[in-house]
Amino acid sequence: MAQIYLLVAGVMLCSIPACSLGWNLPRSHSQENKEVFQHLKQMQRIPSQWCLKDRTDFKCPWKRENITPIQMSQGTCHHHLMLQQIFNLFATEDSRAAWNNTLLDKLLSSLHLRLHRLEQLKKDNLDCRDLGLAAREYFHGIHVYLKAKEYSPCAWEVVRVEIERCLSLM
Repeated sequence: MAQIYLLVAGVMLCSIPACSLGWNLPRSHSQENKEVFQHLKQMQRIPSQWCLKDRTDFKCPWKRENITPIQMSQGTCHHHLMLQQIFNLFATEDSRAAWNNTLLDKLLSSLHLRLHRLEQLKKDNLDCRDLGLAAREYFHGIHVYLKAKEYSPCAWEVVRVEIERCLSLM
């Protein structure tokens, strides 16, 4: 049980801008990131500790020690890819069945706004194919996990916490 509280504390600490990977996004985006985190937190339906048996390592490819200097320079592209995949994950019918639709709509709206703003920052010559492949593989693993767990409430809770953790690395 103490591990859950440490995990939550780690997520909260990493959600502040000082803990970011150093990608140069305008300061106004940190408030929007906080909104996404708030919406994810509000969506919690069951205590995370009830779902410890369902935990899995999704192998988030964006651990601090894995980020190359080239990927670091592609921060806007990475941010956009991740948020697009998160949006796609939560915009499914299976997600609608699992979450409070009002809270889900708020999350999707925040993600849509973030995506729109990041698209304005994205440079035409920014190429992040490697990151795109890693994002697709990572989220494919999440989709496979959810399907294997038959989209159970605990499976969605594990995914919700994983998305919070992964966002904290951005």
